Amino acid sequence: MRSFTTGPVAAAPVTAGAVALLVLLGRYAAPHDPEQQIGSPWSPPGSAAPLGTDGLGRDVLSRVLHGGTELLTISLLAAVVAVSCGTGLGLAAGWAGGRTARAVAWLCDLLLAVPALVLALVLAVALPGGTAVVVASVLSGTPLTARVVAGESARLRTSGHVHAALERGETVPSVLAREVLPALRGLVTADAGLRLVTALQIAAALAVLGLGPQPPEPDWALMLSENLPGAALNPVALLAPAVLLAGCAWALAAAAHRAGPGRDGSP
Repeated sequence: MRSFTTGPVAAAPVTAGAVALLVLLGRYAAPHDPEQQIGSPWSPPGSAAPLGTDGLGRDVLSRVLHGGTELLTISLLAAVVAVSCGTGLGLAAGWAGGRTARAVAWLCDLLLAVPALVLALVLAVALPGGTAVVVASVLSGTPLTARVVAGESARLRTSGHVHAALERGETVPSVLAREVLPALRGLVTADAGLRLVTALQIAAALAVLGLGPQPPEPDWALMLSENLPGAALNPVALLAPAVLLAGCAWALAAAAHRAGPGRDGSP
């Protein structure tokens, strides 16, 4: 399976870095204000607007270069909280076993009973879009991370280096911090990539449905719904944010896989 990490997947860290630079610095390269009207609505690509204009005559390129910051910031926050909570629960379940493990498993089953997107839609009725994304991603992502971490923690609990640390008189918190967590680093990193992609999908779905950023905010997901009516006149206005969203999700997931356990394809 060594070939799985060659080619496109091997280039994932570079692509993820390019995405990060685009999100952080892209706005400084934008030729126009993202809310400025520079031409006729739905104008095709030309010298004044390399990606054409949208329904209000705004430069699509400028809006694309401004559009990923809030989306990725919210997704990253949601992924970090979900992975942190899931890792804590998983460690507790895997190390303690018994009733603790059964209680964590029951909680995970309960949280997974409601699909993440449905939960986000319900929360978006009462909460701001960004908050709904974070809460829904945490409630749906935490149990998935917890299950993965619990299984591996239970296996590590019986390993030789953990037994040796306990025999030396180290406390349980010390063993978890110095022996178990480092061994879980690759697994948690790969899982974090999945949580980040899921949060990105939820954020994009809410934005497309009008429950996220509001016009005239430049946002990749919001641009999908804004530019759909003019797809026949300037398809680039729709394709540009769609390609960036898809490319961003792929780069993040592939980079997390690359950083995870078994870079050479081994478990």
